[in-house]
Amino acid sequence: MIFDKLKRLTIVFDSPEVNSPPVFSSGDVVSGKVVLELAAESKVSSVKLHAEGFAKVHWTESRSAGSSTAYTQNYSDEVEYLNRREVLLQADNGELTTLPAGRHEYPFSFQLPEETLVTSFEGKHGSIRYWVKVKLHRPWNTVKKIRKEFTVIEPIDINTPSLLAPQAGTKEKMARVWYRNAGQVSITAKIDRKGYTPGEVIPVFAEFDNSTSRSVVPKAYITQTQTFIARGTMKQKRAVVATLCGDVVGARRRDTWHGRAIKIPPVGPSILQCRIIRVEYSLKVCVDIPGTSKLCLELPLVMGTIPLHPFGSRTSSVSSQYSLNLDWLRMAIPERPEPPPDYSSVVSDEEAVRSAPIARLEEDLGVLERSLVAYVQEFRFRPPPVYSEVDPNPSFSMRPRCMTC
Repeated sequence: MIFDKLKRLTIVFDSPEVNSPPVFSSGDVVSGKVVLELAAESKVSSVKLHAEGFAKVHWTESRSAGSSTAYTQNYSDEVEYLNRREVLLQADNGELTTLPAGRHEYPFSFQLPEETLVTSFEGKHGSIRYWVKVKLHRPWNTVKKIRKEFTVIEPIDINTPSLLAPQAGTKEKMARVWYRNAGQVSITAKIDRKGYTPGEVIPVFAEFDNSTSRSVVPKAYITQTQTFIARGTMKQKRAVVATLCGDVVGARRRDTWHGRAIKIPPVGPSILQCRIIRVEYSLKVCVDIPGTSKLCLELPLVMGTIPLHPFGSRTSSVSSQYSLNLDWLRMAIPERPEPPPDYSSVVSDEEAVRSAPIARLEEDLGVLERSLVAYVQEFRFRPPPVYSEVDPNPSFSMRPRCMTC
């Protein structure tokens, strides 16, 4: 039968690793081949390729129009990111092409748009997908269609000033029991930077002040928020991806986290550039207060794809020490760099006094200037001078001392 002539029609992407699906980003060249296997000689009209990429959202909501009338409201929208067509096989005069039995390969290659694409994503109410679709046209046969998806990941480099900036905040709440104030609970927390990559550990510095008569338990969460937008309406889905539980804070007591570690699991990168789909992350430091709702302090996070460079790590840790307000000085958190152990003995009291004006000056500077001052401040500890019997830099302004006096 004529249907038995087609044995196989597949799409094969060029990939450095055979068993690993290819991953691309904007501006990359997507290449591969379409493999056509025939059991017998067959006539073919054309083989056409269509590359597409869309962000799509869809959900429904029930609406009430009265006591006995209800209807379903549909919300949907889409954004096109890729649309490219290519003819792999077709005679110039529009006639049929006769292919012998066996294997036939048709290579293809196209470049993704230079403008920023959006990372592939699969969510409850929407998705961002990219694929290559091939259509095989033969006379007296239905069109044979196959589709194969590929992944796009847009790089997010966390080695940028905005993502290296430390995040900090303070929040407080009054606990109430039977309409009476039962005391106040406050949270002060900070993290070294805003940008992280999956697999990293976030050191959380925090202080919990419990002025109530009951114990509370502090916790920290990494949350993911998926936002879907259509027709001016927004639908959100939140999930907790990592949890950190602290020790009990007794009544009228304080507790401090000196860099409690919470590890980021394997999660997708942040999606911030799509008009209808957003994927955002945050670190929430919370306290359950008996008799009232939970107190939560939220610090924004950005999940990147390019990890922190060694130099960027050093710079970010230093700049974070000088970008917080003076309320942090009361916390037992090491806010200033420790001198190297071998150098500490040569740092005199006079040198410490000379460095004090620099520390005061940073209070009056903006965020960008503070980072520069902090960077200079870190290297104020000099190595000990080389030992010498003769002073290489004698001071001639001093009067020689009389040895007989």
